[in-house]
Amino acid sequence: MPVKYVPEPFRIKMVETIRMLTREEREQRIREAKYNLFNLKGEDCYIDLLTDSGTNAMSSHQWAGVMEGDEAYAGAASYYKLVQAGKDVFGYEYIQPVHQGRAAEKVLFPLLLGKGKVAISNMFFDTTRAHVELAGARAIDCVTPQAKLPSVRAPFKGNMDVQKLEKLILEYGPEQVGLVVMTVTNNSAGGQPVSLENLRQVSEICRRYGIPLDIDAARFAENAYFIKRDEKDCRDKSIRQIVREMFACADLLTMSAKKDAIVNMGGLIGVKDASSPLVLRIKANCISFEGFYTYGGLAGRDLEALAIGLCEGLDEDYLRYRIGQMEYLASLLDDAGIAYQSPVGGHGVFVDAAAMFPQIPYYEFPGQVLAVELYKEAGIRTCDIGSYMLGNDPDTGKQLHADFEFTRLAIPRRVYTQAHLDVIADALCSIKKRAHLLKHGYRITWEPPILRHFQASLEPAGQ
Repeated sequence: MPVKYVPEPFRIKMVETIRMLTREEREQRIREAKYNLFNLKGEDCYIDLLTDSGTNAMSSHQWAGVMEGDEAYAGAASYYKLVQAGKDVFGYEYIQPVHQGRAAEKVLFPLLLGKGKVAISNMFFDTTRAHVELAGARAIDCVTPQAKLPSVRAPFKGNMDVQKLEKLILEYGPEQVGLVVMTVTNNSAGGQPVSLENLRQVSEICRRYGIPLDIDAARFAENAYFIKRDEKDCRDKSIRQIVREMFACADLLTMSAKKDAIVNMGGLIGVKDASSPLVLRIKANCISFEGFYTYGGLAGRDLEALAIGLCEGLDEDYLRYRIGQMEYLASLLDDAGIAYQSPVGGHGVFVDAAAMFPQIPYYEFPGQVLAVELYKEAGIRTCDIGSYMLGNDPDTGKQLHADFEFTRLAIPRRVYTQAHLDVIADALCSIKKRAHLLKHGYRITWEPPILRHFQASLEPAGQ
């Protein structure tokens, strides 16, 4: 039975026209894009679910802030406003703006990682894994076993496996573990939340062995909402209180602000202790890679909008609507018998493409198959979160077999309505009816050495 749609807690003040290409046009476009949805033009997509990063609709307050942005090269008023907002929200003494999340990783990770080091996470997303490897280290996933069972409904499937974490630390030696990263929510595991209890357990282990703990904070507000809703001891706490308690567990934060801060560009590094020697090294790297540290690759108008968005993203009515969109879409898939990572997470619905196409092996990328079919069916752009995204073993060069073969339907914030979600569900239902007719997936004809899925060329396999 469908979940009741939570009405938008806002009025729509500006619109952008979108159009649906014909089936023939869509088939031509995806063929010309070499079956890589990143190669499509945005204007050729009717509903764009490629990512929820930077694709959000800003508020009237944020747009007003854009006009007030101070464009001073050094020491802009907008910088100090952002720093204060970051301190108020996270409780960290040092806040460093950067232009996006992977810039935060590029600045920070080489200071803590190098050849022979390892980094452990509840599950690395693609770009984070790449920055670990670019720093010369090895990335190791350590997610709770429940996450690997998409059909099993359990709370906090984004958690770290704390027993395995300690085992890995002892196996490699604490001195070789340069960093532990907690991603909240856990994107690669299906947007699944992390409990406050789990964060505290991981924090205790890291402190015992002297290992820095970094929170990948891209979707911190959505995670806090799940904690308030599903963690018994937190139901009477405010979202702001929960956020403070989450970040008290860690030493550092890296953040793509293009998600929960509801902006189109921006990121943050946070250091709990401003006296840490890391701060001067972060500033040095920031000046080298991003520009002067008081703007960090952002225009003053971006700093201003980000300062406002950090607070707007904590509004509980907004978060209830936001998570409600995922629950509504997931309920339509339940009724249709379409499998996904359940219960649904915070920023999207991760459809289990392996369950829809059991006849297609991992090396022909079921997640990419469903992504292509969704575009052909209804002009919906999505992406693979599976073996295609995972790539090849850095030592052997052989294709890795991912734990999941998901197609991610990432929902931009404050952009699409109930009717758009109905279109998505209808398209998936139509594909499910003919799924058995698809006998092959895709093979890669060209790929770059790292983060291949952004640029790779594919062709239908079995031809």
